[in-house]
Amino acid sequence: MKNRQELPSEQRQELLSLLQARFEKNMARHPALAWSNVQEKLEAAGEKLWSLQEMERTGGEPDVVGYDASTDEYLFYDCAPESPQGRRSFCYDRPGQDSRREAKPANNAVDMAAAMGVELLTEEQYRQLQQLGTFDAKTSSWLKTPAEIRQLGGAFSLITGTARCSCIIMALLPTMPPGASGVRLGYEAWCIAGTTT
Repeated sequence: MKNRQELPSEQRQELLSLLQARFEKNMARHPALAWSNVQEKLEAAGEKLWSLQEMERTGGEPDVVGYDASTDEYLFYDCAPESPQGRRSFCYDRPGQDSRREAKPANNAVDMAAAMGVELLTEEQYRQLQQLGTFDAKTSSWLKTPAEIRQLGGAFSLITGTARCSCIIMALLPTMPPGASGVRLGYEAWCIAGTTT
């Protein structure tokens, strides 16, 4: 795992300029927020800037999507239109990765997020992100999965952009648990929640 650190001054300024340009280009994601307030917070938070740099470095295109008044923090999500190339074909977590006998991925989503100092989005957060634009129309993303789903061997993955469903939450399970209901979408994929259009 990488050591989180403060960015060198020049790299900090480059990142802040890039984030400001993205912020100003995508005002619909944060119409009530001002960049000057975001920048003030970022300049005081070295470790968070490092995490944003890691999100950027791996293709996430982080942008402000809101403000949490209870914690006095601005919320950044990956806003790349599709899951970044360097983060695809991962298992959800270390147990999933270790269980693969063939074609074992180089990493997993939970460990990568922890190494970057970020967290996976919850289902609710991902649905909020979908209100801000079209994301993962061709790819899918791992989401923070409840412990009871992981205990069954499953994990939440999302796909969007289909004609009938704007957002499908799937639990990837080896078999459907007894008594569970769902719609079979493909090998080891069961729809457990969704919104139709």
